[in-house]
Formats: sequence, structure tokens, C-alpha cells
Amino acid sequence: MTGETEPRDEVAIGELDQRYASLRLAAPEELVRVRASIERMGILSPVLVATAVEAARIVVVDGFKRVRIATDRGDAAMWVRRSALDAAGAKIAMVAANAGHSGLSDLEEAWIVRSLCRDHGLTQVEVGKALRRDKSWVSRRLMLAERLEGGLQDDIRLGLLAPTVARELARLPRGNQVRMAATIRAHELTSKQAHRIVTELLRTADPAARDAVLADPLRYLGAIELPVTSAEDPRLGKGGNDVRKSLLAVGSAAERLARTVTRHAPVGLVGDDARILDPLVARTLRASHEATAVLEQLATSSGMS
Repeated sequence: MTGETEPRDEVAIGELDQRYASLRLAAPEELVRVRASIERMGILSPVLVATAVEAARIVVVDGFKRVRIATDRGDAAMWVRRSALDAAGAKIAMVAANAGHSGLSDLEEAWIVRSLCRDHGLTQVEVGKALRRDKSWVSRRLMLAERLEGGLQDDIRLGLLAPTVARELARLPRGNQVRMAATIRAHELTSKQAHRIVTELLRTADPAARDAVLADPLRYLGAIELPVTSAEDPRLGKGGNDVRKSLLAVGSAAERLARTVTRHAPVGLVGDDARILDPLVARTLRASHEATAVLEQLATSSGMS
């Protein structure tokens, strides 16, 4: 699987076999960054290639972005570092070559693990040993590659979805992944937000509740994104810290309520929405009036401005 590295030499770009490019992602922003670096300083390191995958073929192992940028620039050749790697060894080397810097995304690792297991017949234990990972890591990566809808994997390759949401989508049954992906795109959700939405979808068995979360995830996120209030202020006693915690919670809830009403009902509720929410609005108004009276009394009794 592994081979010794040979001295570097120059190879015509047209001779480079990029059959493993499908195992890598090329995010547009990353290409822009690498392109800018190459324009400033040139290509500083040779491309790693395997020479034992197939006779008389020079197969790229690491440096796909550099090859693409050099091709776009019209370069005729580029420096390569040859290594006598076979097909499985080349894929193992893809992981090792990216271990020291930004690394591979979870999905890229998953594609390589799946190929080693399915195309080369390695066991999960053998893959773990080759990649210096434990069996549970290998199992998680294999599950990611095999549970995620193929169409969504293509969307990630095209840059339509961020690779960071792949793991969240794969937590869902295949039938729900496409809808969740559409929600992520429509509302520009981060991977952290996607995790919270997916967790809620898995928690409920009510189709109507799931539909409501997917239709308006920002409203749901607004309801759960409370500030961290567990840390106590060392300047306060127990009673003061309890009051502080309640003030933070009420203030945050009031701000979210104001944002939600401004976004969804700036001119008021209509139809069934108004009828259904009427008791809750009345209850919240009563609680608000009571809280205001208590706070005013607190301020007066405590000599606050």
C-alpha cells in the first residue's frame, strides 16, 4: 500500500491522472485563497503523485487545487513528488498529507473510508490502523458516507451546501434529508443551528410539528437560543444571583418576542392566528404587568435610579 518517495521532477499537466479528485472538495472560497497565494508567491510545493496505481499512469494524490489553478493559468507543466503508492495506499496518503494543516472535512474522510472498505475490501479495523484512527471513528465516517443521500453529496461537491452540515443531515432518515437541506439553504443556517433543528426533528414523532419547525426554523431557534446564565456573579449573594438569572432570562425573552412580532406580525395577527393566540397574549400581558410592578417596587425599595 505504501511506497518510497522519489525525487521530484517536472511533469506535463496533461499527463496527470486526477481520478481521485471526486474524493476531495474544492470550496470556491478556498480556491480563491489558494489562487491568491499562488499569484503572490507561485506554487511553492510539488504535487504528490502515485506511480503504482496503474502502469504508466501518474495519479494525483494531493494538490488538486494547485493542479486546477495551474491549468486555469495555462501552465504547461508543474513539479511533482513521485511515490510508489498503489490505489489503497494513495487514498491512505490523501489523509496523511492533510493531517498537518486545515485537514479534510468529515465528508472527504468518509468518502476515503468508504472507498477503502468497499473498493479495496479492507476491514474497519484495518482502515483504522492504516489511518491511525480507532474503529469507532472509522465506523462513524463510513456511516456518514452511506447514510447521506447521494444527491446531497453532489450538492456539497457543487458548493450548494456547506460540507459542515453533512453530518447533521446524515442523522435524519433519508426521506427527511432533502427537506432539511432545503431549509438550511433557504434560511442560511449554520451547522450549529442545523444541529439544533435536526435534534428537534428527531425528538418529535408528530408530522405537523416537524413541518412547523422546517417551515420556520428561525422562530424555533429564537425560542431555544437562551443566553448562558449558569455562571454566577461572585459579587452577588445567592438571592442576588437568583434575581440576576431571572432578569437575564426575562430580558432575553422580551427581546426575542419583540423581534418575532416585528418580523412576522408587524401590523397585527389575522384570522385563526389571532383567535388561537389570544389567550396566550392575554396571559403574557398579565405576567408582563405583574413583572413590571414587581421591578418598579424592587427599584424603589433598593434605591435604584
